Amino acid sequence: MNVNLVDPELVPFLDSFPPLDIWSDLPGFRNKYAKRIEDLRAGSPAIEGVDSHDHKVDVDLLTGVNVRVYRPADQKFNLPAMLWLHGGGYCLGSVQIDDEFVRKMVKIIGCVVVSVDYRLAPENRFPGALDDAYAVLKWIYAEANGLSIDADRLAVGGLSAGAGLAAGVALAARDRGEVKLIFQSLWCPMLDDRNNYVSSYAINDPRVWSRDDNLRAWRAYLGRDGGGKDTSAYAAPSRALDLTGLPPVYMRVGSLDLFLDENTAYAERLVSAGVQTDFAVIDGAFHAFEMLPDAELSRKVREGHFAAITEALFL
Repeated sequence: MNVNLVDPELVPFLDSFPPLDIWSDLPGFRNKYAKRIEDLRAGSPAIEGVDSHDHKVDVDLLTGVNVRVYRPADQKFNLPAMLWLHGGGYCLGSVQIDDEFVRKMVKIIGCVVVSVDYRLAPENRFPGALDDAYAVLKWIYAEANGLSIDADRLAVGGLSAGAGLAAGVALAARDRGEVKLIFQSLWCPMLDDRNNYVSSYAINDPRVWSRDDNLRAWRAYLGRDGGGKDTSAYAAPSRALDLTGLPPVYMRVGSLDLFLDENTAYAERLVSAGVQTDFAVIDGAFHAFEMLPDAELSRKVREGHFAAITEALFL
């Protein structure tokens, strides 16, 4: 990655990042990553006006998945809901790591958000995460009245791998016909296991999600190297042959994100399939820059996503 192309506002943040060093000790890195997020939050004011409750949702007879349901504290009537899926290359992340971000989302948008602690790879390969996320979507629909959710206004969203998982859930919901989604909020989605686009070769900076990280993550999630002929579209949505009938999409990606080309190609295919699609590239931005709490560029992109979700769910 050419650091001279990074937006000047983002350079100090990039310079503060240590090398990721995920794979030599994945369990240890998970712990360090979680602690780093907690340290970054230290001293942040509490987000008032948002209630949350934890639940366990049955995936099958032997498996359950933990979820956290957030809602505006002063709203008791049925509200639209977003199924939110955290990022982390299918190998990292948790509901707790995304907690502050999701609370801000609920505070700004005024909807219910259900955040999913889906099973992580390599301990749990595909379709573990997809099964967890889809089971939670069905649970939201089935328990809508008890959760004070409007079952006719359901959206799905996520960041990075979570956004790729969200796109996979949208495909599954369309194909299975059990739950109707009305919107997808895709934040720099991880969509294609083939890693054969120009941008996927361009990012090798160890401080951000790189080609090597992506290859390893796909291997962990699929249980083999990416690029095989039989990869499911529910694992890698770019593999879907038919994108017709999907709910509208709002998608943003940075110009210095290794997912740039696969996101662009997916957006073009969505448009060709007749899917309402709002896609833009953020100049000078690297992967997951949207989560930087103090960068003005990041704030503006978050606001764009939140405004699009609000319009889809309430207007």
